[in-house]
Amino acid sequence: MIVFPNCKINLGLYVTKKRNDGYHDLATVFYPVKQLFDVLEIVESKQLQLTVTGTDLQIPTPDNIVVKAHQLLQRDFKIPAVDIHLHKHIPHGAGLGGGSADASFMIQLCNDYFQLQLTQEKMLQYALQLGSDCPFFIYNTTCIAYGRGELLQPIHLDVCKYKMVIVKPNIHIATKDAFNGVEVMNEHFDIEKLIQLPIPEWKNKVENVFEKTICKLHPIIEQLKQTMYNNGALYASMSGTGSAVYGLFDKEVDKDLFINFGEVFTA
Repeated sequence: MIVFPNCKINLGLYVTKKRNDGYHDLATVFYPVKQLFDVLEIVESKQLQLTVTGTDLQIPTPDNIVVKAHQLLQRDFKIPAVDIHLHKHIPHGAGLGGGSADASFMIQLCNDYFQLQLTQEKMLQYALQLGSDCPFFIYNTTCIAYGRGELLQPIHLDVCKYKMVIVKPNIHIATKDAFNGVEVMNEHFDIEKLIQLPIPEWKNKVENVFEKTICKLHPIIEQLKQTMYNNGALYASMSGTGSAVYGLFDKEVDKDLFINFGEVFTA
C-alpha cells in the first residue's frame, strides 16, 4: 500500500507566550501543499526494514520518524513488521513539515493496511506523541494552530488560484537560534481575523516573526523574499522557522529566477 505525504506552509507565524515547560505557544495557519510530497510504501514483512531514497539518506533506521510511528502502534496492536520504502522529495530542515507528514501518514497507512479502525481522534493522539505539528497532517486541511501547534481549528481558506513558488536555500537554521530574541505577541492575538484579509493586503501585515531574527543571521532569506516581490509576488514569507521561503503570484512565474538561491518547487 502506498501514500503520498505532502508538505505544509505557514501563513503567518506568531509567538504568543513563553511557557514554563520550555516550549512556546504559537499562532499560525497551516496550509497543506499537496503538489510537493514524499512517497511512502509498506509491505508486510518478517522483520522491520526501512529503505530511504531521494534526499535525507543519512537518517539511521531507529531514529526515522516513520519507524517510530510503526513502533508506537505496535505497542498497542499486534501488527506485524513491515518493509518500509520512503522516497524523500520534501527538503529537510525547510519548515515544510516533511518528517511530520511522513509520521502522520504512516499512522493512517497502518490503520488502513491492518484495519485497526482507529478514529480520527485516536490518530491525532498518536500523532501528537511523535511531534507537535504531526496532528495537522491527520486533518491535512487548512487549520489555525495554537499551543505548540497541536491545537487545531479547521478553517476555509484557499489560495489555490495563485501560483506558488517554494525555494529552499542551502542553509541550516538551528531552532535555538530561531527562538533567540523572538518577539512575543499578546496571548489573545487574533490570527483568524488577520488571515481573512485579502491576500494582496497580506504584505507587511501577515508576518512570520522568526524572520526578524533569522534574516540577521541569514540575509539570503530577505534577499529571496525581495526577489520574489520584485518579480510580482503578492505575498512572500519564510515557512515555519525556515529555511524555505514561498511566494504567491497571480501569474505564471519563471522558476529559473530563483535557481541561484537553492532548490525551487512550484505548486
